[in-house]
Amino acid sequence: MRKRAAALCGTAAVLATMTTSVPAGADADAASAPPAAVKPAWKKCGTSAYPTLQCASLKVLLDHDNPDGRRITIALSRVPHTAKTYQGPLLVNPGGPGGSGRRLAGFVASTLPKKVAAQYDVIGFDPRGVGASKPALDCRPKHFAPVRPDTVPLTPALEKANLDRVRAFAEACATKYADVLPYIDTVGAVRDMDAVREALGAERISYFGYSYGTYLGAVYAKLYPERVRRLVLDSVVDPTGVWYDANIQQDYAFNDRHMAFMKWIAKHHKTYRLGTDPAKVEAKWYGMRKALARKPAQKKVGASELEDTYIPGGYYNGYWPYLAEAFAAYVNRKDTDPLVEAYENFGAVDAAGDNGYSVYTSVQCRDATWPRDWEQWRKDNWAVYDEAPFMAWSNAWYNAPCAFWPAEPLRPVDVSNDELPPVLLFQATDDAATPYPGAVAVHEQLRGSSLVVEEKGGNHGITLSGNTCLDKHLAAYLTSGEVPRGDGEADAVCKALPDPKPLSAKKKGASRGSTLHGLLGFHG
Repeated sequence: MRKRAAALCGTAAVLATMTTSVPAGADADAASAPPAAVKPAWKKCGTSAYPTLQCASLKVLLDHDNPDGRRITIALSRVPHTAKTYQGPLLVNPGGPGGSGRRLAGFVASTLPKKVAAQYDVIGFDPRGVGASKPALDCRPKHFAPVRPDTVPLTPALEKANLDRVRAFAEACATKYADVLPYIDTVGAVRDMDAVREALGAERISYFGYSYGTYLGAVYAKLYPERVRRLVLDSVVDPTGVWYDANIQQDYAFNDRHMAFMKWIAKHHKTYRLGTDPAKVEAKWYGMRKALARKPAQKKVGASELEDTYIPGGYYNGYWPYLAEAFAAYVNRKDTDPLVEAYENFGAVDAAGDNGYSVYTSVQCRDATWPRDWEQWRKDNWAVYDEAPFMAWSNAWYNAPCAFWPAEPLRPVDVSNDELPPVLLFQATDDAATPYPGAVAVHEQLRGSSLVVEEKGGNHGITLSGNTCLDKHLAAYLTSGEVPRGDGEADAVCKALPDPKPLSAKKKGASRGSTLHGLLGFHG
C-alpha cells in the first residue's frame, strides 16, 4: 500500500450506472461458484531460474453476478508437484494490489524445502487487470516520468500541479476503462481465485500471500471458508483501516524506518562520512532533497524522484548500502551518478509499473470509501507531515486519485472468521508497509490462527528470505498443518536477521537485494 470535492466530468455519470455492490459478508450469493470452467491448458514457459514453470490462461466472468456476461482472461503459472504425496494447489500472491504473481510461483517452489514444494502444485496468477491478464490496465502511461512536481505542496502552485496530475490520472482511467473499472476490486479478484480453484478440479486450495496478498487471502477465506485448506499470511494488512487510515498509519511507520536507516548510516560513519549523529545525518538527507528540488540531478532526479528512490529502503534493508553510497556521493563529492543509478534501480517506473499502479488505484479506490473533500486530505496530511515528513505527501499523492475516482466505492469486507482450519501469520515488529498492529488485529479476527513474530525485524515480506527460524514454521505448516501455540500475543518469536554491512570493494556490483523483494515490489 502507498497512499476532494470535485466530481469527474462526463465519465462519472456514465460509470455511476455501472457499479455493483460488495457482498454483505460471506452470504450465499457471494460464495456461489461461477459457471464450470475449462481446465487450463498448461504449456512450458520455464526460465533459467525456474525451468519447470508452466503457463496457462483462464476465462472468468468480468461480473461474477452475471453468468451470461463478458469474460476476461486471467494469466496463470504453475510448478507441478513431483512427490507421491500430493497436497493440492498452493496459490501464491505477492501483494500490491497490482502485483504480478506468475514468477512468484517459481520462486516459492524453488525456495521452499524440496520435500515440501514437491507436494504442491504451486500456482501463480496475475489478478484481473494485471500483467499478462487481459485486459491489462494502463490508465496514463509515463504518469511517473521525471521530473515531477515536488510532492510537498509548500505553495499553491505546487498543490495545483499535483492535483492536476492526480485528476488527470483518474480521468484517464475513467475514459479508457469505463466498462471494467466497476469490477476491479478485491472481491472480484477473490471470486476469480475461486474460478481458478474450480478449473484446477480442487475442492479446497491452500494459499500463501504477502502484503496486500494477506488481505486478498483473508477475504477469500471469508467468502469461501469451506474451500480453504491452509492459509499463510506474511506481512499482514490491517483490514480495519482499508484503505485511507491504513495509509496514514503507514506514513508514521515509514518515517521511523527511515530514521533507522539514518542511524545505520551514522553507525558506519567511517564508510560514508556523513556524521555519527543520526539527527545530523537526517538533516543532510533533507538538505539533499531541498537541493534536488531546486536542481534535479541530471534532469532526472528531483525531490519527488528522490523519495521514490529511498522509500524502497523502508521495505527492505538490503537496499541500504546502495542507497547510502548514493547519498554519500551526492553530499560529499557532488557526484550525481550513483544517485541517478539508484533511482533507475529502485525508483523509476517502467511499463509494468504503470500497469501495476493502474490496478493499485483501481482496487484501492473501489474497495472502500475515500474522503471526497480535498480539505480533509490537506488537513490530515499536513498533520502527518509535521510529525513524520519522510513519506507523508508522497504517499498522499500516490493515493489521491481516490478522491476523484469515478466508480462507486464498495464496503470493506469484515474478515473475522471462526470457520477456518489453523491459519499461520508472519509479521515483523518494525515493518513499515504493514505495521505490526494489523497482524495482531487479524490474529484476533481469525480464530485459531497462530502468529509468528520476527522481533525487531523491519523488512516487509519475511519468509523465504533467509530467516531459518521463520522458514521452519512455514515448512512445518505446509507439510502437516502444524502451527505453534503460545500463551502471549505471539505464538512464536524469531530473532531478526542482522542489518546489512556496507558494501566491500568486491561486492560493488553484487545483487541489489533478495529475489523475493524484487518480486514483491514497493507499494504493498
